[in-house]
Amino acid sequence: MMRRREPFQFMLTLAMFGSGLVFLFLLIVYSARKNISAQGFEELPLPEVFYASTIIIIISSFTLHIANINFRKDHFITYRILMGLTLILGISFIFMQLWGWQEIYSLSDNPARKNSGGFIYLLSGLHILHIVIGIFFLVQIFIEALKRMSYVESFVYSVNPPNQLKINLIIFYWHFVDVLWVILFLYLLWQHS
Repeated sequence: MMRRREPFQFMLTLAMFGSGLVFLFLLIVYSARKNISAQGFEELPLPEVFYASTIIIIISSFTLHIANINFRKDHFITYRILMGLTLILGISFIFMQLWGWQEIYSLSDNPARKNSGGFIYLLSGLHILHIVIGIFFLVQIFIEALKRMSYVESFVYSVNPPNQLKINLIIFYWHFVDVLWVILFLYLLWQHS
């Protein structure tokens, strides 16, 4: 007998694949632009805060993973705490990226540097959009967790397959945007070294 596939998992995977292709295209354009017109494309150093934001986003992936383990083990208080911490880390990541943008703006004193900075804005900004989408769904799950403060309510919520699916999808997506940022950061680090 053939097992029914979950359509939401497939749709999310397809959307993430599409997003990955968009970022790949932008990285190819960035590399081509840099190599074709080197004189009109002066490198900017990566903002120092991007290093810290990368660590923050990796930690957020870890806290969300541990939150999921606690959810499955019915440790709902720890689950709620770690979900809240993941949200704080995600929001901190966004603010750190915006801080990095300010640093890029202050260094973009000529048109050649503005070209390089523009691509960093585009890559970082598109990634921030993905993080905002993830935060939107994390907030929904966190609010649902806060509504069910008693153990019994939390347990009933945790054994409901649609709720499990919802949590698994957001975790899958969050890990995707985290890995995506690490790849973007390493690429930018390589290009700007």
